[in-house]
Amino acid sequence: MSDHDQLLVIIDPVARRMDGESVRIAKDVLSAGAEAKICLPDGPEEFARALARRGSRRPVVLGDDRALLRTVALLHREREADGGALALVPIGAPDRVATARALGVPAGTVAAARAVLDGVVRRLDLLVDDSGGLVLGDLEIPAVRMPSVDPPTVWGTCRSLVRTLVRPAPAPLAVRLHPLRVEADGVLLADVGVPVEGVTVRRAAGTAEVTVHPHATPPRQTGARTLTVTGPDFRYRADGRVAGPVRRRTWTVRAEAWGLTLPKE
Repeated sequence: MSDHDQLLVIIDPVARRMDGESVRIAKDVLSAGAEAKICLPDGPEEFARALARRGSRRPVVLGDDRALLRTVALLHREREADGGALALVPIGAPDRVATARALGVPAGTVAAARAVLDGVVRRLDLLVDDSGGLVLGDLEIPAVRMPSVDPPTVWGTCRSLVRTLVRPAPAPLAVRLHPLRVEADGVLLADVGVPVEGVTVRRAAGTAEVTVHPHATPPRQTGARTLTVTGPDFRYRADGRVAGPVRRRTWTVRAEAWGLTLPKE
């Protein structure tokens, strides 16, 4: 039996609690098709120890996007992410496995488990920030919608009172603009003097496709290996997580930095 057929199946404790039936199905499919060692860690520390002791076995994670990110981060710290490959059977609510689906992992438990056994390793890019954080999928600095604040007037106060008496009305929302400085490979895309409504970053074959959305002007787009954003406290969304606030962050693309087993095309 080859190393490819020897699996270390690490079952995330959240997956066990949330969907034990899917965990059982995935275990049955994997065990029927390969020599599988099953690990049931109770927390992050045991999860890390199990992964570190995998030997020649190929790690397979049963869990959601957070479990996948945790595994990639551990392998990255070991400097092993570029050498081997891992696999995932996504288990969790749709919004908790969105990154896995975007990367090409099948949504169904059986289909994902069969892809582990019969799929191929795809080399994927990784975004690494200057604090050691990782991004597997896309990155966004979104516009923050805040209640619109207009100067009070007599007529405005009267209208508000009438609306309150008739039925409550939600406050209108306005886009909060970001005074950000955005540099892609040293090229200035936006500066603090021209606020932007948001910044999006998409994976694009060894580079990052950076799109800046200035206020009231067409978007600016370019490919880059390094992105630096500077400005007043801002938050960003990566792989379904909200991070920050920060005042400066630099992301660097690591091309084909890790391997994920995906279905054959």
